[in-house]
Amino acid sequence: MTEKEMLKVSVEEFDRIQDYMMSCDKDSEVYKKMKKRYTALKVILTASGINLTEIDYIKE
Repeated sequence: MTEKEMLKVSVEEFDRIQDYMMSCDKDSEVYKKMKKRYTALKVILTASGINLTEIDYIKE
């Protein structure tokens, strides 16, 4: 998989996890687990030079 393909997959997963997070209670165990993945993806994308301004609608 090329770097470009990996970034595409990461952006798609970042979007998907935010949708899931918005569908559940912030105090739930599931939300807390998704938050860990959300944070990891955010770090990966930021380090890769992706501007999250438009795609980060949770903003945590």
